[in-house]
Amino acid sequence: MKIATEELEAFVAVVDTGSLSLAAKRLAQTTSGMSRALGRLEKKLGTTLLRRTTRQLRLTEEGELFLERARAILAAIESAEEAMASRKNKPAGRLRLDAAAPFILHGIVPHLREFAELYPDIHLEVASHDHIVDLLEERTDVAFRIGALSDSTLHAKAIGSCNLNIVASPAYLKAKGVPKTTHDLKKHRLIGFTSPKSLNDWPVRHDGAERMTIEPDLGASSGETIRALAVGGFGIACLANFMTHRDIADGALAPLLRSSMSDYRQPIHAVYYRNSPSMARIRCFLEFIAPRIVL
Repeated sequence: MKIATEELEAFVAVVDTGSLSLAAKRLAQTTSGMSRALGRLEKKLGTTLLRRTTRQLRLTEEGELFLERARAILAAIESAEEAMASRKNKPAGRLRLDAAAPFILHGIVPHLREFAELYPDIHLEVASHDHIVDLLEERTDVAFRIGALSDSTLHAKAIGSCNLNIVASPAYLKAKGVPKTTHDLKKHRLIGFTSPKSLNDWPVRHDGAERMTIEPDLGASSGETIRALAVGGFGIACLANFMTHRDIADGALAPLLRSSMSDYRQPIHAVYYRNSPSMARIRCFLEFIAPRIVL
């Protein structure tokens, strides 16, 4: 009996996620359907690929050997499908994106109309979370993450790195004065993040260090909230260039302490599962969006 692609996908998904239920979510199948697909595959191969216990699934020696072959087969199929889609220039299907709200609003949304006109058969769904989401649980195809990445089973594609700007509104600076040095910041109202605290390490040279940790007078969990407070004249903030470059150009915010800025830049990555069924759409979107994001 010939092995079906669905059986290979089920096997690889179970190995990648570590459970039948998570693999079922990843492939939009039922848990019982995943179990049956694995059973059929093992029967066709005449061997046991996975040892199942109440707590975990573990590859057998034969399973480890077959996993490499299964990944290669699926990658070859995916490559062939992408080649045909590219030839027709009509990738199609659902693509769900996720990122922190400021990056969605300032980095992604301004370009979605153009993308929709170029690829009308890709149906986008856009979600925003200020915390790191589980791609399987949220049924997300690709997420954008800003800052250092933690260890992950996800594939990460570097999109670029972003400048940070220290900014305040002209009205605030008129009332409180313009800080000339980093030491002057202690005399001003500072707006920072409640979490993660690392976002309150501002990229300015201070007392021999490349970064300065500030104690905010007001904290917020969202960068977009901090931006609104800065534009509204509450105080001084440090935010990514993709959020503030338009405000600076329009005069709503003024950049500060540029001569004291260090060379630190925030890395930005797109993360996704390499063998995702949406791989062709993911690559299509990343190739479109990467050169358009103002970093």
